[in-house]
Amino acid sequence: MTQPTIGFIGLGQMGSNMVENLQNKGFKLVVMGRNKEAVAAVLARGAVEAQSPAALAAACDIIMLCVTTSEVVESLVYGENGILAGIKAGAVVIDFGTSIPASTRKIGADLAAIGAGMIDAPLGRTPAHAKEGKLNIMAAGDKATFDEVKPVLDQQGENIFYMGALGAGHTTKLINNFMGMTTVSAMSQAFAVAERAGVDRQQLFDIMSTGPSNSPFMGFCKNYAVDGVSNLGFSIANANKDLGYFLEMVKNLGTRAQIAEGTSANLQAAVDAGMGNGNVPEIFDYFLKLKN
Repeated sequence: MTQPTIGFIGLGQMGSNMVENLQNKGFKLVVMGRNKEAVAAVLARGAVEAQSPAALAAACDIIMLCVTTSEVVESLVYGENGILAGIKAGAVVIDFGTSIPASTRKIGADLAAIGAGMIDAPLGRTPAHAKEGKLNIMAAGDKATFDEVKPVLDQQGENIFYMGALGAGHTTKLINNFMGMTTVSAMSQAFAVAERAGVDRQQLFDIMSTGPSNSPFMGFCKNYAVDGVSNLGFSIANANKDLGYFLEMVKNLGTRAQIAEGTSANLQAAVDAGMGNGNVPEIFDYFLKLKN
């Protein structure tokens, strides 16, 4: 596929930077998004705005989604004037969000029935990496379909991992986020317990960071719990959503993840306490105030 026309739905912080990167590399874009300022910026660089997912799909060879939940993805695909109503045979949908694997596989089957393809390709790294085309991309789906769109993915990611059958990308992303958010929750609680016990938080970090517990996540937690700087750009609400998806996936696999249940319960409690918009290390404040 040489210089395909790309449709892009979802112009949040990550999506806007992904679109800017593609535009800087000469791709033609058709876009939709709820953030009118973000849409205006993309249009000013030469993109075209679609009035419905169906219209966008009809005009494009690749339809990229960078939205918040599986529910939103399903509404874009199956809703009135949705992607299924307009997509061309041979076109490919790429879901860059973090979605439920079972939902991804269902959508993929319905697209395949009309001759279209699907790749799930959740992302790692930050919006700054998106603007530079240096994301980590965990892609999965039919290998021939993956090979077809890989030249475009190569323009968006520094590391492209092919994971296998459709849904494996989202499965891997959910496992990754379970590990990451559990680590942040545990480290944030460690700092909170240290404070309650009268142990200096900076000294605790100095000790832990010299051993095998050290990690970038520890650094993010220290930045907030010790220095008051919240610079891990991932909200408690999003982390809570992803842990819920992870638990649903685990249930579908016929097993149970008790550690994830604990992480999910703490994230949900922080959301219920009105902290959902804060970055994940800010759960330190929830743990600091927690009483028995």
